[in-house]
Amino acid sequence: MTVNKAIIVGNLGSDPELRETRSGAAVCNLRIATNERRRDPEGEWGNHTEWHSVVAFGNTAEAIGKYLSKGKQVYIEGRLQTRKWTDKEGAERYKTEIVAEQVKFLNNPRDEASPSQRAPKANNQGFGYDDGIPF
Repeated sequence: MTVNKAIIVGNLGSDPELRETRSGAAVCNLRIATNERRRDPEGEWGNHTEWHSVVAFGNTAEAIGKYLSKGKQVYIEGRLQTRKWTDKEGAERYKTEIVAEQVKFLNNPRDEASPSQRAPKANNQGFGYDDGIPF
């Protein structure tokens, strides 16, 4: 048995990039920053930021594109995937990203939107607000 699971809670570093495939399926790419406090070699404490590439599909991608923006906090659960391609100069390139299977918007929508603009509650489609607390 094997397990491929990634869970992060972080903030969007930029607005999500929502697009459609040629077949019309929604795809959303986002960059998530997570932070941790670390000691440097001199013993001083500082913050370290790690950047994560995330991709979401379908209804989840559409909800992310509609309700999230730069700086918003989000919970992402998914699997790691590495893609390989050849760039314009002929060099092989690789990118490891999290394929989102569940997304929870952690900012409280009542603080930011009118009732008609609020996202749906968490549901079986893998997205929604969770009133700031991951399960």
